[in-house]
Amino acid sequence: MPELPDIVTYQEALAERIAGRTLAAVRLKGPFLLRSVEPPLSTSHGRAVREVARLGKRIVLALDGDLWLVIHLMIAGRLHWKPLGAPLTSRIALAAFDFDNGSLVFTEAGSKRRASLHVAGNRAALEQFDRRGLDVLTATRDAFATRLTHESHTLKRALTDPRSFDGIGNAYSDEILHAARISPLKLTRSLTDEEIGRLFDATRATLITWIERLREQRAGGFPEGVTAFRPEMAVHGRFGQPCPVCGTPVQRIRYADNETNYCARCQTEGRLLADRALSRLLKQDWPRSLDELE
Repeated sequence: MPELPDIVTYQEALAERIAGRTLAAVRLKGPFLLRSVEPPLSTSHGRAVREVARLGKRIVLALDGDLWLVIHLMIAGRLHWKPLGAPLTSRIALAAFDFDNGSLVFTEAGSKRRASLHVAGNRAALEQFDRRGLDVLTATRDAFATRLTHESHTLKRALTDPRSFDGIGNAYSDEILHAARISPLKLTRSLTDEEIGRLFDATRATLITWIERLREQRAGGFPEGVTAFRPEMAVHGRFGQPCPVCGTPVQRIRYADNETNYCARCQTEGRLLADRALSRLLKQDWPRSLDELE
C-alpha cells in the first residue's frame, strides 16, 4: 500500500499538473470503484482543482464549490499521468480523470478491487475520511509520546494504526523500527523515555529521508513504479538478506497477508520472534536465538 512518502510524492506531482486546471470529466470503466452516490460524480465535471491535498493515505482533489474527490489506493491501486483521452483498455484500468493537458489514469492490480473513489459534497462530509492520526512530521515529541502510549499495543500495531499515526504502514514501520533499534513486538507502555525519544527521531528521519529520496528519483516526472519493496530499504522485504548495519540475515514474522521484517541482532538482542504458523508447527524445535538458527 502506498504510504506517506509515496502519497506525498503523488500529491506533489499532481499539484504540478492539475492545480488550477478544470476537470473536464471522469470516465469510469466499471461500477466498483465509485463508493458514493450523493452527490453524483458528474457534479465534479467542469470544476477547477483548487488544491491537491492528503488525508492519511488518501489523496483528495479539492474542487471549486466545496466539492471533494477522495481517492484511496489501498494495496494495489496506482496513478499514472497519460496523454489526454488515454483509453481504459488495460485490464487493470479503473478510471480516468480528464484535464486539458492530460488524463490521470487510476489502475488497480489483482482482482479484489479494494481501491475506492468517493465524492464528498462539503467539508463536513470530507471529515468522515479523516482518521485523526498524528502527523509525525509536524508533531512535538510530547505529542508523539502521548499518542504512542495512550493504549498498550505492540509498536508494529501502534505505528500502523491510522487512528494513532498518519500515513505509516507495513513497509515504513519496519524501516522506522530498524532505525530506532527496537523490537516490533515491544509494547508501547513498556518503552523507556530514551526509547520513545529514539523512536520519535527515527520516525521523522525515516519519513523525511524517503520523501526526499522519492522526490529526487521523480525529478519532476510523474511517479511510476510505486512499490512497498525498494532495494534501498534496510529490512522491509529483505528476508534472508544481510542487515546493512550488522550483516545478520533479516528475519520475518508472517501474519495474514502481511509480514514484519526485522534484524534480530540490531532490534531484539539476538532473539528470534515467533512466527505464529511455523512456531506452532515446530513447537520445541523453533529456534529462539540467532545462535540456535545457525
